[in-house]
Amino acid sequence: MPEHEQQPKLPHHPHDKGYKQLLANKKVFLELLKTFVREHWVEAIDENSLVLVNKSYILQDFQEKEADIIYMVKTKDRSIIFYILLELQSTVDYLMPFRLLLYMVEVWRDVYNNTPQAERERKDFRLPPIIPAVLYNGASNWTAVRTFKEMQADYEEFGRYLLDFRYLLFDVNRYSEEELLKAANLIASVFLLDQRISPQELVKRLRKLAGVAKRLTPDEFRYLKAWLMNIIKPKVPADPQVKLENILAASCPWEVEKMISNLELVLEEMQREAWLKGLEKGKLEGKLEGKLEGKLEGKLEGKLEGKLEGKLEVAKNLLLLNVDLHTIAKATGLSLEEIENLKKQLEN
Repeated sequence: MPEHEQQPKLPHHPHDKGYKQLLANKKVFLELLKTFVREHWVEAIDENSLVLVNKSYILQDFQEKEADIIYMVKTKDRSIIFYILLELQSTVDYLMPFRLLLYMVEVWRDVYNNTPQAERERKDFRLPPIIPAVLYNGASNWTAVRTFKEMQADYEEFGRYLLDFRYLLFDVNRYSEEELLKAANLIASVFLLDQRISPQELVKRLRKLAGVAKRLTPDEFRYLKAWLMNIIKPKVPADPQVKLENILAASCPWEVEKMISNLELVLEEMQREAWLKGLEKGKLEGKLEGKLEGKLEGKLEGKLEGKLEGKLEVAKNLLLLNVDLHTIAKATGLSLEEIENLKKQLEN
């Protein structure tokens, strides 16, 4: 295997690992560009022109971070090589333009040092273009500045004399469901499933993606299954995790509806168990709180607190099942305001 095409090192953040492995696939990376970048130079790129650069540019001032994905590209219509640098983010980093600049300088330094002296001293020697990009899947809006000049004080005053560049931003949670379904490819499907959604919404979206999943190659379907586990795993206890892993391991593209139905059954079973545990917990806490107080006032307070705690637990589990707010209010005796506040807590 050529040096440039070896698999990249694993990233520091566990969630980044999924994206790094996914985008190390040239076909998927090309899908990312052609689906979300509206620039003429993208059309000149094909899979054969992409070369994954097997080198991490770890910066002295950001030792806990590294440039995640770098591709070298030779376009069809011009004999020019340029680099696309992709940084993966799950939180907003206000230093991003500065970090990208340091990565770019390291790439250029590497190119310079590996170019024969006679060639780099020629009048027509040029450094390769670098297109910086950020893939962000955080819940809040990306509020870091998009151009390097904006990180410099009084940049309006000095205008064209300042160093500047703009980076591409792939903001996973800001793409609409309609846009991602319309793209009908692996990277758009991953974005659609990686958005901040409930397990119930995840199953609904999977059903909408069934037709796309059936058309995926075995390798692409394997990536999709890995992503499903990556997304669902943090949301479920250990026992359902094992069941979900077994379902996904046994699934194939032509049985995608069966896979979705089995996933839905496990998630529903998990939610029923959580609801029953909530009921029991509420009753138990009410009894214990009441017995701990020796006086009548203490007993009453304990029972009331336990009862309220139990109601809140029941309401929480009903919210996870997407039960109507008015129905929850009738079932628990809680006010709509209390239920809405609880819903906001669960969404945060």
